[in-house]
Amino acid sequence: MKHGLLIPLLLSILLSPVRGLAQSDKPFTIPEVKSWSGAEGSFHYSDLCRLTPKGKEATEVAVLLRQDLRELLGDTTKAGSAGTISLAIRPTLLSDKGSEAYRIEILPDRISLTGNSRQGLYWATRTLLQLLEQGRELSCGVIEDYPDYPIRGFMLDVGRKFFSLNFLRATVKLMAYYKMNAFHIHLNDNGFKKFYSDDWDKTYAAFRLESETHPGLTATDGHYSKADFRQLQLEAASLGVTIIPEIDVPAHTLAFTHYMPSIGSKEYGADHMDLFSPDTYRVLDDLLGEYLDPADPTFISPYVHIGTDEYSNKDQRVVEQFRAFTDRYIRKVESYGKRAAVWGSLSHARGKTPVKVDDVLLYCWSMDYSLAREMIDMGYDVVSMPDRWVYIVPAAGYYYDYLDIEKLYKEWTPATMNSETLEEHHPQIKGGMFAVWNDHCGNGISQQDVYHRIFPAVHTLAAKTWQGRSGTVPYDTFDQKRRGLSEAPGVNLLARPEKDRRSYVVSSPKADSPLGLPITEIGYDYRVSFRITPGENPRGTVLFSSKDAVVYLSTPEEGLLGFERDGYRYHWDYRLPIGRETKVTIEGTNRETRLYIDGRLQETLGIIVHPEDRELKGPRYWVQTLVFPLERTGRFTGSLSDLRVEWLSN
Repeated sequence: MKHGLLIPLLLSILLSPVRGLAQSDKPFTIPEVKSWSGAEGSFHYSDLCRLTPKGKEATEVAVLLRQDLRELLGDTTKAGSAGTISLAIRPTLLSDKGSEAYRIEILPDRISLTGNSRQGLYWATRTLLQLLEQGRELSCGVIEDYPDYPIRGFMLDVGRKFFSLNFLRATVKLMAYYKMNAFHIHLNDNGFKKFYSDDWDKTYAAFRLESETHPGLTATDGHYSKADFRQLQLEAASLGVTIIPEIDVPAHTLAFTHYMPSIGSKEYGADHMDLFSPDTYRVLDDLLGEYLDPADPTFISPYVHIGTDEYSNKDQRVVEQFRAFTDRYIRKVESYGKRAAVWGSLSHARGKTPVKVDDVLLYCWSMDYSLAREMIDMGYDVVSMPDRWVYIVPAAGYYYDYLDIEKLYKEWTPATMNSETLEEHHPQIKGGMFAVWNDHCGNGISQQDVYHRIFPAVHTLAAKTWQGRSGTVPYDTFDQKRRGLSEAPGVNLLARPEKDRRSYVVSSPKADSPLGLPITEIGYDYRVSFRITPGENPRGTVLFSSKDAVVYLSTPEEGLLGFERDGYRYHWDYRLPIGRETKVTIEGTNRETRLYIDGRLQETLGIIVHPEDRELKGPRYWVQTLVFPLERTGRFTGSLSDLRVEWLSN
C-alpha cells in the first residue's frame, strides 16, 4: 500500500516542471488577451526573422509590422535565429467572435499570426509588438483574442484648443497600439462668456475645418485643410482607427454666430443657433453638402457626429423644434450614405416630434440629458461615455484632471453609465469612450500636458472596453507593467528617455548646434542643469529649442530667463549676470517648473489662478509647465558647459 502511494507521488514531482512550463503565465498586454495556452520552448526574435504574408491585405499589414519592429526594437541582427513570422487572414477563424478576432501561435522556429479580417490580423501584430518590447524571448504557446465591445475610443475637443496634425497622427498610433478603434474629433466649440467680460463678442470660439462654402467660418488661429483631414482619416483607417468627425450644433455654436450673427439665438445666447431661422439650416446644409459630397468627400469615415446636446428645454415649442432639427440632420447625414451619431439629449428634450432611432449611434454621457435604459428601450445603439467616470477637463477644478484609473479598472465597464448599470454585453451597448474637454480656453495648457492625461486613460479604457469584466490582472500589476510599455512604435510625446536610460551628459555644448542626444525633449519628471557664462545678448535670445518649445536666455519682452511652448510665454523673475558663470538647474513636473540658481531655489512657476480671472468666482487656472527642449542650442554669445539631463520618474 505504501509503495502504491509513493509511485504516483514521485511521478507528480518529476512531471511538475514540465506541467509548470506548459502552463506558463499569461503574457502581459494591454488589453489583456482572452486566452493563453502555454507550451514548452521559446522563440527568440531578431531582425533576421522573415515575414511571410499570404495575400494582398496580409502583405499590407506585414509592411506596417516590419516598420514598427524597426522603430520599436532597432537593429537586432546580432543575435537570434532566422525564424519566420507568417501573417494570414482566415474569415472562418473564431468566426463567432467577430471580425476583430485573431490567433497567435508561437513555436520555437516560427510565429503564426492569423486574423478573421485585416483588422484582426493588425491587432495580432499589436499584441506581438507589446510582447517583444518586454523581451525578445517569447514563451511558446497559443493566444486567442477578441473584444467584448466593438467601439473603443475617446473624444478630443479641438474646438477650444487647437492640436496639430502631428499630434493627431501620434494619438492615432497610440490608440492603435492598444486596439482602440474610434477617435472622435470635436471640431467646434467656444469658451465660457464669464471669462471674457460677459461679452459673447469677445468670447473665444473656433471651427477647425477649412470650408469653401463658408470660408469666414474657419478659425484663423489653427485649422485643418480638407485635404489634410481626409488624409488623416485614411492613415487612421490603415491602422484600424475610425475618425468620427463632429460638427456640434445647435448649441456650442458661437463660432457660427460670430461668423453670421443673424443665426444666433436672442433668447438663449449667441452660443445657441436660432432653430427658427432659415439661415441656420442653409449654413448647415451647405457644410454637410460640402464635407459629404460623394464626388469629393472630406468626411470619408462611416460615422458623422452632429452634436445635439445642451440646448434649452424651458419652452416646449423650442423643444419640439430641437427634436425636428435633430431628426432632420440625422436623415441628412444618412442621405449621404453615412451613419449619424448624436449626444444623448432626448431624456432632457422630451416631446412628441419623432426623432429617428434605427441605425443612430447615441452617446450616453449625462443622466440629466439621456437615461441609458430609456434610450436602449427606445431602440438606440449607445456608446457609454458617463461624465462622472470618464470626463477629463484639464486643470479646471471639476470633473477629472486625470481619470481615476484605479477606480475605473476595478469597477467600470461600458455597461456602467453613471448610476445606471445595465447588463454586460447588451447588444445595444456598442462600446465605451472617455472624453477630453478643453473647457478653459487660454489656460496655458500644452498639447503634451493634455497627452500626459490621455496616456493612462487610453491604457485603462483600452483594457476595460476590450475585456469588460473578464480581466484577470490585478490593478497593481496592471499599473506597474503598463508604465513600462511604449506609447507606440515611433511615438514619444511623453518625451521619455530610452529604456534603461535615466540620464545624459553633454560636456561642452556649442552655440547654434544640435545637441546630438537620442531624445529631442525630456518629459516629466526631469532635472536639467548646466553652467553658463553669458555675454551680451539681445532680448529674445534662445538657449535651447525643439520643435515644441524654446528656453530663452533672455525673453523677448522682459529680458529674463524663461520659456515658450504652444504659443504661451513664461519667465522667472531672474536675469542671468553677464560675464559670470552661473549654475542653472530647471526641474519640471506636470504641475510646476522650478528654477534653481547655484543650487538654491529661485522661483517656482506652478498652476495658479489665471491672471485675468483673479476677481472671478470659479476662475480659470494658469498652467506653467515645460517639457524641456533638447534638440539644439540657440545662437547666443557666451559659454555653456556641463549639460546634464536626468529623468526622475519611477
